[in-house]
Amino acid sequence: MSICIVHDLIFYDMKTKLSFLQHGARIILGGFMTLAGIGHLTFQRQEFLAQVPRWLPSNESFMDFVVLSSGIVEIALGLGMLFLVKNRIQVGLALALFYVLIFPGNISQYTNEISAFGLDTDQKRLVRLFFQPVLILWALWSTGALAYLKNRYKKAA
Repeated sequence: MSICIVHDLIFYDMKTKLSFLQHGARIILGGFMTLAGIGHLTFQRQEFLAQVPRWLPSNESFMDFVVLSSGIVEIALGLGMLFLVKNRIQVGLALALFYVLIFPGNISQYTNEISAFGLDTDQKRLVRLFFQPVLILWALWSTGALAYLKNRYKKAA
């Protein structure tokens, strides 16, 4: 079955077309991800430390490692969104999964009342939580991964 999924991913990707709006949204998201990743490594490093979940070890070196490694992943995913057009569905799925995996950091920022990125009130931090599903859908829709998943679901039903 896993071979079928890989086969479908490769060939579905080759025969689907994206709209102009989807291409633009993919490029914008790829640019934002690349910039955010660079921010992790440089000018926003301290701000991103606020999003490291507090249930992880609080050792300063470990927390810095989490920020740096997630920044590298963000750069890779951002560049993938921009340049790996033939593998856009796979990149979209990976980016959506990344957004799911970092969501606990956003929850931690809210529950621990940590101010960063202008999120200096509980209300602002709570509203930010509702943008994560938007980012997930953006990654899936702009790459054609949402259509791929719908097609996969129809085949399975």
